Amino acid sequence: MSKMHVKLTVNGAAVEGLAEPRTLLIHCLRENLGVTGPHVGCETSHCGACTVDMDGRSVKSCTVFVAQAQGADVTTVEGLVNADGSLSVLQEMFREHYGLQCGFCTSGTITRAHRFLQENPIPTEEQVRFGMAGNLCRCTGYQNIVKAILAAAEMMNAQDKPSSTEGVGQQKVETAE
Repeated sequence: MSKMHVKLTVNGAAVEGLAEPRTLLIHCLRENLGVTGPHVGCETSHCGACTVDMDGRSVKSCTVFVAQAQGADVTTVEGLVNADGSLSVLQEMFREHYGLQCGFCTSGTITRAHRFLQENPIPTEEQVRFGMAGNLCRCTGYQNIVKAILAAAEMMNAQDKPSSTEGVGQQKVETAE
């Protein structure tokens, strides 16, 4: 089969290369581009280990042909870190709340949780459970994943709000000299 010229933006960097149109995005990311955060799990879109953000949507990269991703903006778990290389709030909350164990599903789960929180910044526990239903984890029992996502939402919302005590009790005093 002939190869096509593929151009993508992956984690903020423009990349291009040759690939067969039928190559799955997960294989292009891992094998051609060396982006190994998304994992190959079931290859049937059931587990979510391969979840990436593509053009503002969570997608299972094992079900997307590279031809369908032509020109797309793709973000993986590697692209969620802060500019200084430190963990994002969401990643830090997964660590702090033990939202991972073996780590196999973690990259897809965090990537989906990132998009979920963009779509629903103040979720309830029930909304988190429903919104994350497409990402399976065999190790955690989900409770700590839900706690991590709720804690991240709370922290991210607190960062977005100006402090309600800012300026309270502070008075400008003018002195005559």
